[in-house]
Amino acid sequence: MKTRKAPTPAPPTLLARLRQQGLRVTPQRRAILGLLSAGHGHFTAEDVYQHISPGMPDVSRTTVYSTLRDLVERGELTEVADPGAEAVRYDTNTALHHHLVCLSCHALLDIGRDFPGLRLTGKEAAGYQITRHQVTFLGYCPACLASRPAQPTGDA
Repeated sequence: MKTRKAPTPAPPTLLARLRQQGLRVTPQRRAILGLLSAGHGHFTAEDVYQHISPGMPDVSRTTVYSTLRDLVERGELTEVADPGAEAVRYDTNTALHHHLVCLSCHALLDIGRDFPGLRLTGKEAAGYQITRHQVTFLGYCPACLASRPAQPTGDA
């Protein structure tokens, strides 16, 4: 008989904040919040669904997507830019930081450094009210570089 692992409980402070903001905390949302709060990660909605569904078969992908969207809207998660990836990734670290993304395997690493002076001029902002920024460095991780044929550098 297959035993099911109990979901990690969501932190009480997070649950309280979400309730104060009018979000119903259902058992499915509790399980999702527990997974996300268990450790830092860069999850896709499918990752969350695959992890939660064995222990909670009544959770739907729609619930996972809507919960992640609600958490982003409330500032509890951030979406991570990953060009070429098939799915949006969510970051549980909402503090100001940036990312390094492998263009081949889509490995994603945090960069815990700010870039002072990185601002747009009024003209560059084109009327947008900038509320935050995220720098994403794109390249190839060491493992992918090792498996790729040598690329010409352009230096002669």
